[in-house]
Amino acid sequence: MARLTRRALLAAAAAAATGIRHASAAEPVAKRKLRGALLILHTPFTADGAVDWDDLVGEAQFVDRAGASAVVWPQGSSSVATLTKDERMRGMAVLADATRGRDVALVLGVQGADTAEMLEYAARAESLAPEAFIAMPPTRATSLDDYRAYFRALGAATRRPVILQTSGGARDLVPPPTLLVDLARELPHLGYVKEESEPIVERMAAELAHRDVMRGIYCANLGVNWLYAMRLGLDGIITGNAMYADLFATMWTLHEQNQRDALREAYARFLLMRNLNELVPGADLFVMKKRGLFKTTYVRTARPRPGERPPVVERTFSRADVEEIEYRYAALAPFLSIR
Repeated sequence: MARLTRRALLAAAAAAATGIRHASAAEPVAKRKLRGALLILHTPFTADGAVDWDDLVGEAQFVDRAGASAVVWPQGSSSVATLTKDERMRGMAVLADATRGRDVALVLGVQGADTAEMLEYAARAESLAPEAFIAMPPTRATSLDDYRAYFRALGAATRRPVILQTSGGARDLVPPPTLLVDLARELPHLGYVKEESEPIVERMAAELAHRDVMRGIYCANLGVNWLYAMRLGLDGIITGNAMYADLFATMWTLHEQNQRDALREAYARFLLMRNLNELVPGADLFVMKKRGLFKTTYVRTARPRPGERPPVVERTFSRADVEEIEYRYAALAPFLSIR
């Protein structure tokens, strides 16, 4: 008799609550690893500005219980610009331990300001054997040839899938789809892209036109274009919405089962929460704490200098803020598998 995993049980629970048929839960995990909801972890901080490693582990394990495909760290939503090199190195090892033996895939961010820095992170990541790497372009680049050399060097450092992010590199220098396709032809394990550069829809279409070499195409932008991207035929999303991991797993299942009306409804309810962040800064952190993932709502404002206390601020919420968050959050209940 096949053993039911916790993921399958949660899928069944979500199906009971929403009427969704989770046929995909029976598929081999390997086929789902890099498809669906790949969620970037937020980095939790203590009141004194330190990384809360226990909460980071708990967040990763929550994403696994929720049935999402992968945890991704560190990327933009992880406050990566405020992390020290030692923290990035330690965090990769912490998450490798936390996800070992679990269904969820681990995707480690190895971007650096230049090729040499990136290769340091890539060597550390390779030693931890994640399912995949992800990397922003180098910020110190001055040309597309610099981008090409940087990603070629990364491709030579690993044979694992590498997801090339199109944003986050040098100012006003965006890798064109032709460069991404050329790299994928040259090194097939570079045939993955996290697309979040304008014009997004046109770029996605250009990448989809080369399915012969592009192995994975993902949207991002905190999920605000995911419904459209699913309809275009993308492989999933890479975004920092870990507090809604079960909602994102449900939406991907609805998409795969062509339950279009239910998917549209779930997505509309997600957008109620997403656009609230414009009115209530830190609303995501409130939800993290509400769901028992984070102990605090502190965020770093900059990378700490050697010997200095990391600069942090606490996100606080008025009574009206809390009432609005709770009012909107209540609409998600039918689509959440973890209470």
